[in-house]
Amino acid sequence: MPVKRTFALALAVSLTAVGATPVATAQPRDHHVELPMAGGTAVIDPATLAVTARPSAGGRPHRLSAPAATHLGRPGRVHRADNGKAAHWSYPTRGLEASARTDHGRLSLTLTAHQNTKLRWPVTEAQGSSGSLQLPRGEGLDIPTADPFWTTGKEKLAGTTLDMGADLSLPLWGYSSGRRQQGVSYLIPTDIGTSLTFDTTPAGHLRTAAAHTFDNGDATRTYNVTFALTDGSPTAPAADYRSYLAERGRLGSLEGKIRRNPATKRLLGAFHAYVWGEARTPAGIRRLRGLGVDRMWLGYDAGPDPMGKKAVAAAKKAGYLVGPYDTFANGQDPKTADSPTSVWPGTVYPDFCVRDADGKPHTGFGGRGCYLSSAAFERAEPARHLLADRTRSMVRNGADSYFLDVDATGELFRDHSAAHPMTKAGDRAHRLARMRRIADSGLVLGSESAQAWANKAVAFDHGSATPVADGMWALQKDREKWGGYYPESAPGIFFKPVRLPASLSKAMYDPRYRVPLYGTVLHGSTVSVERWELSYEKLPAEKTRRALLAMLYNRPLNYVLDGPAITRHGAELAALQGYFAPLHRAAGTERLTSFRHLTADRQVQRTVFGDGTLTVTANFGKKTHAGLPGGCVDARLRTDAHPRRLCPADLG
Repeated sequence: MPVKRTFALALAVSLTAVGATPVATAQPRDHHVELPMAGGTAVIDPATLAVTARPSAGGRPHRLSAPAATHLGRPGRVHRADNGKAAHWSYPTRGLEASARTDHGRLSLTLTAHQNTKLRWPVTEAQGSSGSLQLPRGEGLDIPTADPFWTTGKEKLAGTTLDMGADLSLPLWGYSSGRRQQGVSYLIPTDIGTSLTFDTTPAGHLRTAAAHTFDNGDATRTYNVTFALTDGSPTAPAADYRSYLAERGRLGSLEGKIRRNPATKRLLGAFHAYVWGEARTPAGIRRLRGLGVDRMWLGYDAGPDPMGKKAVAAAKKAGYLVGPYDTFANGQDPKTADSPTSVWPGTVYPDFCVRDADGKPHTGFGGRGCYLSSAAFERAEPARHLLADRTRSMVRNGADSYFLDVDATGELFRDHSAAHPMTKAGDRAHRLARMRRIADSGLVLGSESAQAWANKAVAFDHGSATPVADGMWALQKDREKWGGYYPESAPGIFFKPVRLPASLSKAMYDPRYRVPLYGTVLHGSTVSVERWELSYEKLPAEKTRRALLAMLYNRPLNYVLDGPAITRHGAELAALQGYFAPLHRAAGTERLTSFRHLTADRQVQRTVFGDGTLTVTANFGKKTHAGLPGGCVDARLRTDAHPRRLCPADLG
């Protein structure tokens, strides 16, 4: 069934949710603020910021937040506003103003600071002993709060802190009761300056506390949190956020992107691959097409041997999209630069370097050069056309796509340079502006791990589908195990097969914990794949699970290819792409409307796209369920008389 909200609460605009009824005015009573709403009443204690929902149909109150973990001081008098439909008050000793109101069926509470300060709130946990935490790490996780793997294991969440604006793919989290009858969605529209910390309750269950830093220099003196009561579905927080974006005109669509640039349609049904050696030649591309691969996105690095005009023409003739990898984030001394993408005209390096509070350049990724300020580029662009010229030079070979690394991620910078000062919010705005210019130029644009704020600019991303656990970064630094950047024709970092440690495999790919949060929000707006260094063949032991997840979520697999890889894996790639292509062509522009676990052990899962356009059932277990063998997936388009079956292990 499609995800539904049993009822929702919000504090900051009018109540317009589907099925909502007019609400009474906010009432301060017994030192509490009550906002009656459709389905229940939100109750806020101004003294502590504890928030409770009281269902109108009866039953036990539902705690939305425990008291703030920061001392607030005595609150000022509560004042009603907006004809009694909102309330506001202050915390004089902390220099904070609080306002609460209803917003499209949510409870939205906004705190504004008049001085630099910090606040740990809301403090949240599941109701009952068998609840789950929904966390948008990559595609998304649904974590039983009492599971010792996440509370005390090697990849535990307890004791860690995640940056809401950088470490999560969506600015939200959620909780649901064990019986899946009710849940809570938490959205943080002001994600910059906000973090999420995990600890455990006395009973050993996962608990979260958000923390916001109000800093004038960072322009983070406003903090907004919205709460919504849901039906307890594991994807309900994502459905809530999708509605939030749509209500504000911030949700893009692939259909719209295809209308503006018809080449975007070639993403539908395409697998993605970065190519080396023979795979980036006309002959290699003809080999792929001869295997029956009718749609691909092909990317190549900007090294000494990029794809030439003839190879690009062959790719386009085959029906593929093709584009370079580029980044605007790194600058190095042209005399010693280790990558063409780090070389810029004149004195861009070091003049455009992001500077810290002491005026020192912010060292670039991997200790290379410096990070370049998007504010500096934006100031220079009208006169010097640095970015426009760079983009044109990269696609002179006829490429019709572009992959711009880093820009759509949450890695934002404050620049203290007097010549080009910038806040993190300004950095985000500059990146969005330049991505839109590339997309408007007619190129099919992709970026790394695109966060929701970039969804209207990019058509695809590499990385948001991967729920990377901390252990992955440590493993990648071990070049002996993971592989390095040599040989140049087939770098080990991409081509060397690796077996993940058991704990890392469980944290990233165990289907019991995986849920399509990102897809619930953005399927139909962007095409999402895994990280480019995690090709399908990089992790052989994970292939079946990764293939099933890709088909279940209706998203492409990604590869790295050279001539030998086409020989070894081309037939398997063609079979997988041939199965995927008609499903994605039919439903790639549709929203993901339903996700369900069909068995108590979570091994059998089902998704629905659109109004039944596509239904996919995946069996991650070893036992047959309702005729579907373990390790297989059934997909059924509305027009199909029978489901289409894929058992990936049979293809290897």
